[in-house]
Amino acid sequence: MGVGIIGIGTAVPSRVLTNFELEKMVDTSDEWITTRTGIKERRIADNKTTPSDLGAEAALKAIEMAKISPEEIDLIIVTSASLEMVFPSMAAIIQNKIGAKNAGGFDLLSACTGFVSSVITGAQFIRTGDVKTVLVIGTEVLSRFIDWEDRNTCVLFGDGAGAVILREVGDNYGLLSWSLHLDGSGADLLAIPGGCAKYPCSEEVLKNKLHYIKMNGREVFKFSVRVIGEVTEEALSKAGLSSKDLNWLVPHQANIRIIEAGAERLGIPLDKVAINLQKYGNTSTASIPLALEELIKEKKLKDGDIVALVGFGAGLSWGSAVMRWKEI
Repeated sequence: MGVGIIGIGTAVPSRVLTNFELEKMVDTSDEWITTRTGIKERRIADNKTTPSDLGAEAALKAIEMAKISPEEIDLIIVTSASLEMVFPSMAAIIQNKIGAKNAGGFDLLSACTGFVSSVITGAQFIRTGDVKTVLVIGTEVLSRFIDWEDRNTCVLFGDGAGAVILREVGDNYGLLSWSLHLDGSGADLLAIPGGCAKYPCSEEVLKNKLHYIKMNGREVFKFSVRVIGEVTEEALSKAGLSSKDLNWLVPHQANIRIIEAGAERLGIPLDKVAINLQKYGNTSTASIPLALEELIKEKKLKDGDIVALVGFGAGLSWGSAVMRWKEI
């Protein structure tokens, strides 16, 4: 059974934070940020906006494109690196906001690989025949977890959300193959240590800023450069394909140098790679749908195109999903 995307929607805050503004906040420069990351600006949510707000907005747009009603959704999978609360699930909160009264759901936590993992998971539910329609949402307000005095992390991340509707699309279309990996030995390289069971909220946690993103940038970069092309080749191979068959690579938007390394490994030109991190920065679970929607709106994706989604990040986790595109 071919399971694919029949609708997509995104949402980003209106507030734009440029590199030039960051120059006034920390010891950095537009030239330093641009040459090392490719990022020029990012979106920042206001104090009243939550991840579920952005997620619900993106979901409703995806529902509209798919020409379905919220009541037709059977399952909601939400993935995020900036959870609204430990519980209840964000899936439950968004389910109520969009009126998907017949849906079950859960949150799937896999950091920047979360959107790829969630699309793969949603497709498996549909393939069982037990559900028909799955809503997948990646949504982030990472700005709440940033130490704005840490120039190594505050220049990287932004806020936003993306959502897709999954349904059967015909045997020759949709998800063809996938590959997912974990290496927990690198768990401390990218983490938000405080605020949960290991380091509950306390004066000490706040003093040591354990409730903010902590990252070993050098090691995360080395890991990402290694896996982005490797896991995409692995997923393509499972479908009996190679990088020569690839029409579009849609990677997690972490760093332009990582994306360039992936394209070089695959032997594809950058004009076959979806890139928009210059506008949004690293939006974690939202970055792939934000980039994918641009391809669709610009009518660059054609019916039958081979598309590889690839995510990588905290865990350490990485994965790729290969699809034959069914034009929406």
